[in-house]
Amino acid sequence: MSETSTLISCTGRITRAELAKLPTPPATETHIPIPHAAVVETLVETLSHRQISVVGEEFAVSKDDMEMFGVLDLETSFEGCRFAIGIRNANNKRFRLACTVGLRVFVCHNLAFRGDYSPVLAKHSKHFSLEDALSIGVDRMQRNFEPMRRQVESWRAQQLSVEAAKLTIYRAFIEGDLEIPMHLARTCTRTLLQPAARGVPTPNHVEPVERIHVGVQGTRSDPAIPGNGETGELS
Repeated sequence: MSETSTLISCTGRITRAELAKLPTPPATETHIPIPHAAVVETLVETLSHRQISVVGEEFAVSKDDMEMFGVLDLETSFEGCRFAIGIRNANNKRFRLACTVGLRVFVCHNLAFRGDYSPVLAKHSKHFSLEDALSIGVDRMQRNFEPMRRQVESWRAQQLSVEAAKLTIYRAFIEGDLEIPMHLARTCTRTLLQPAARGVPTPNHVEPVERIHVGVQGTRSDPAIPGNGETGELS
């Protein structure tokens, strides 16, 4: 299984060649079905025009072959991370054609569809152009590679001290920021917050926590990067 993308299906995986053999339902005046293989081939071709190669791919379809789900791992990467694309297509009007990109992509037949940025979301209308939609979408993906890389580098540069970590745990378990049974709070205090648990004697149970609190008073952490999978630019 890929470390970058995850595809979950109840029908098993199929290859790109098998996708090409699946039937496509006839079009109507308002709905133009798109062959699943055409979606994949057009996306891969659009990526190749921008010197972006695909190094891994997985696909799955619904039991009636009307819905397709897939993930593609890209050659584009940096230290410890690789970008991936999630795609899905429905010829039964259940959902729109969509692509999402990110450092972690999750696609499931139950319609869970998660990435850092989703540049393609289009209906199968008679005026829809697959080539234009994917071309614009890939351009948007490419523009967001660098912001996502910078965000990861920023996370790596931020070091959380032992005392700051203990204070965060203390606030969650002891001050009530995290709603848990009190017996778990006592366990947390005993195993994580007391230096005595590591062989350092302390005069009482309160002093270690007070010392941590005073030592890192005002410690703050930056908010996480927005990445709810919705269409839009990264901030």
